[in-house]
Amino acid sequence: MLSRSVIRAAKPVSKRGFTSSAVRPAHFPEGPYNNLPFKVHNRKIPYPIVHWSFFAIGFGLPFGIAYFHIKKSS
Repeated sequence: MLSRSVIRAAKPVSKRGFTSSAVRPAHFPEGPYNNLPFKVHNRKIPYPIVHWSFFAIGFGLPFGIAYFHIKKSS
């Protein structure tokens, strides 16, 4: 009886608890720039201008605020 429990305990479990399903086809455009949530080409304002303006304002705003407060206090 003890030997049977040892054999059962040593036996590896071969079943796995997952299933797979078939891949469904989708009709999405492929290629560069199609995975972005905004237009890069054929814009009214070119994208590099929008990109660099966003970061320049974000970087320069604290310096502008500090300059304003220094001028206001003197």
